[in-house]
Amino acid sequence: MPFRKLHSDIKETLERLKITTPTSFESNSIPVIKSGANVYCTAPKDSGKTTTLIVTTLQKLKCEAAGNSPRAIVLVENKEKALELYDSFINYTKYNSLRVYVGYEQLHIDVQKSEIFEGIDILISTPESMNKLLLLNGVNIADLKILSIDDAEFLTKTTAYNAIMSITQSIQRCQFVMYSEKMHPVLQRFESYFMEYAKIVSE
Repeated sequence: MPFRKLHSDIKETLERLKITTPTSFESNSIPVIKSGANVYCTAPKDSGKTTTLIVTTLQKLKCEAAGNSPRAIVLVENKEKALELYDSFINYTKYNSLRVYVGYEQLHIDVQKSEIFEGIDILISTPESMNKLLLLNGVNIADLKILSIDDAEFLTKTTAYNAIMSITQSIQRCQFVMYSEKMHPVLQRFESYFMEYAKIVSE
């Protein structure tokens, strides 16, 4: 059972949220992501992709704040998805010290820079906003351990595609995990760039 081999804080939170039994997707994907490999996770809606993303991010960061720079980045399509995922993360982090921050295009870049500078652990952003932060030296990614992309189908759009290519070229070394309902040819193409030796977990 993958839930048994998680940090005690995560297990307590799952109990509090009445999540007791992992879905088959969670059982298959969590151990693979915990291994540190780059992973393509493909599964239908409501298979447990969001729970997997949050749980493996918290596990990677050992459920505690450290330093001032983000150690985990989660990229999403737009502001609405960013805020929705932020709320989900807060459900899991309200009783530990992890600092979660959410940014998006509509929030002025200078505001984001100054708030990020105060210290964060997990950054939820859109590719366009994240790319702008990197270009303006608004975020330090030297300590980055994991970058996840939620509902990654949106990366087939030109603007998001160009932004993710620019972002990943700035990253020296980290684990990449991509979640989608299906494996799109454009997503598979990333294996030649930043998803090297990626494992595939599909439902």
